[in-house]
Amino acid sequence: MGELVVDGGQGRDAARLNWLRAGVLGANDGIISTAGLVLGVAGATSAIGPILTAGIAGLVAGAVSMALGEYVSVSSQRDAERALIATERAELRDDPEGELAELAAIYEAKGISADTARTIAAELTAHDAVAAHLDAELGLDPDALTNPTHAAISSGVSFTAGAVLPVLAVALAPAGVRVPVTFVAVLVALVLTGRISAWLGGAPPGRAVLRLVLGGAAAMAVTYAIGQLLGVSGL
Repeated sequence: MGELVVDGGQGRDAARLNWLRAGVLGANDGIISTAGLVLGVAGATSAIGPILTAGIAGLVAGAVSMALGEYVSVSSQRDAERALIATERAELRDDPEGELAELAAIYEAKGISADTARTIAAELTAHDAVAAHLDAELGLDPDALTNPTHAAISSGVSFTAGAVLPVLAVALAPAGVRVPVTFVAVLVALVLTGRISAWLGGAPPGRAVLRLVLGGAAAMAVTYAIGQLLGVSGL
């Protein structure tokens, strides 16, 4: 019976893993979008001023946009979670016996005998009725609700960390090799983040890395080509 009690530590570990995975994805967004931006401008002009201006502006705008979008999204999710908790509290207050029978039925449906399921439901209800029902019915931990502020900060910081790389690469490389150096630096970074992402998800790294590298290379090639076309046309 003890195996059915929710392990809060495991839930928190899973939440941390999700934040790490989200951080890696945010860094990938920063790397690819900013690299495409600076290489697009580099395709139109060799002057470092406009290239850096575009890169820094893209970094700041992207980080703010990512943080704000994450804050709004997670705030909506948190509101929904709070509404579910309030509903569950009301149901437990209005019909405790019915809710106990419902909880027992959930465990019985998992293959536990009726008597044992009833005992488990009664013990979990006595310990924390709301938490027991939220976990069994919704997979929700009331002590580990999503935090919009943390999500916004994590998203903004991870995007910035990724976006800094192509900006530094294009700024520090000599003018004659600025584009290939940035291109290679970005691909190396994507290989690393791809491997980290695969490791966090427990997946083979080959496909994850290949998808990122091919996608990043295509994005940079397209934006650089567009920059060259616009630069040649004088637009």
